[in-house]
Amino acid sequence: MARYQRDGLTRRRLFEGAAAAALLSLSPDALAARGKPKAKAKPQIKAPVAARRRGIKLGLDNFAVRDLGLKASQLIDLASELHLDSLFITDLQAFSSLEDSHMGDLQRKAKDRGIDLQLGTWSICPTSTVFRKDFGDADQHLITGIRLAKALGSPVLRVILGTSADRKTPGGIKARIADTVAVLKRARSRAVDAGLKIAVENHSGDMRAAELLSLVQQAGPDFVGVNIDPGNACWALEDPRDNLEILGKHVVTSSMRDSVLWPSSKGVTVRWTAMGEGVVDFVDYFDRFETLCPGVPVHIETISGVTRELPIFESEFLEQYPGMSALELARFMKMAQRSQPRPPLTVPTGPAAQKYQREELDRSVAYCKTVLGLGLR
Repeated sequence: MARYQRDGLTRRRLFEGAAAAALLSLSPDALAARGKPKAKAKPQIKAPVAARRRGIKLGLDNFAVRDLGLKASQLIDLASELHLDSLFITDLQAFSSLEDSHMGDLQRKAKDRGIDLQLGTWSICPTSTVFRKDFGDADQHLITGIRLAKALGSPVLRVILGTSADRKTPGGIKARIADTVAVLKRARSRAVDAGLKIAVENHSGDMRAAELLSLVQQAGPDFVGVNIDPGNACWALEDPRDNLEILGKHVVTSSMRDSVLWPSSKGVTVRWTAMGEGVVDFVDYFDRFETLCPGVPVHIETISGVTRELPIFESEFLEQYPGMSALELARFMKMAQRSQPRPPLTVPTGPAAQKYQREELDRSVAYCKTVLGLGLR
C-alpha cells in the first residue's frame, strides 16, 4: 500500500467515482456474480465504403513482412506493387550493404517508383534489457543510424528505448529515459547537421505517452520526435486515441496495426490484428491525426496474432506504472469491454508465416485505402 500512496495511485482513488464503476465492472468477482449470459458482440461499422481521400501518404513498415526475408531493394518492389507512397525500413539488417553508395542507389530506385524512404533501427538505451552491441555502443549506433538515414534521404531515424521489461529494471522507466536522453543529446549536432529528426517509438509497452513526451522534451523537440504506434499503446495500458492526443504534435512518423482487447482472469488481454479487424475506431483516430500530424505518413506494421495478458489485478504489475491515474486505468479497461474473449490462436510459422503475413498486409492496405481514405495512389 505504501508504494501506491507514494506514487499517487492509492487504493481509495483506484475505486472512486466513475473510475471505480469501470474497474469493478471488469473484475473477476463482479463478472462471476452477474451470472448472466453475455450479449453477442455486434460487429463494428468503421466507416462508409466511399471514404473521402485524406491526403495522407500510406506505406509499409518492413517488419510486417519480416518472415519473407526481403532486402531493401525487394521491399521497394513490394511497396510499388501495392501502390504505396512510403516504405519504412526499421532494421538495418534489411540492407545488403551499409555503404553510403548503396543507400544512394536505393534512394534513386525508390524515387523512380514514387516511393519515399524512411529508416529505423533498434535500441539506443545502453541500459535497456534489449540493447545490442551490433553497431558498437549506444553512441556509435546512433551515429551510424544518422549517417545512413542521411544517405538514404530519410527525414527521420526511428529508434527505440526498449520494452516493458525495462519498467522492472533498477530505477524503473525513469532511469532508462534519462540514459536515453543522454545519448540523444550527445548526437544533437549530428542530427541537426543531417537535417533529420530522431523518432523515438513507444515500443513494446516500454513508455506510456506522457513518459515518451517527457523524453522528447528533455532531449529537445527541435531534433527529437515520435514514431507513434497505437498497438504498443495498448500494451502500455492506453487507449490509442488518448496516446495520439498526448503525442500528436511531436509525431514525425508511424507504425500501425489494430488491436482487440477483452476482460480476462488477471485483467485485460490484448491481441494485435490487421487494420480494421480490432476495436480501435480508426475513422475517429485519423480525423484527429489529420489535424495533429500534418504531413506524417501512415506505415502498416501488422504483427497479427500476438497476444498478451496484462495482469492489472496484480499489485506488483501496477507498481510498474506509478504515474498512471485511476481514471486512465478505468478508461483503458472500458476499452476492453468493446469485445468478447477470443479463442486461442496459433500463429503460423515457417513458410506458412510468409503467406499469413502477406495476407494480413493486403487486407490492411485495402482497408486503409477504401475505408479510411489513406494513400495518394
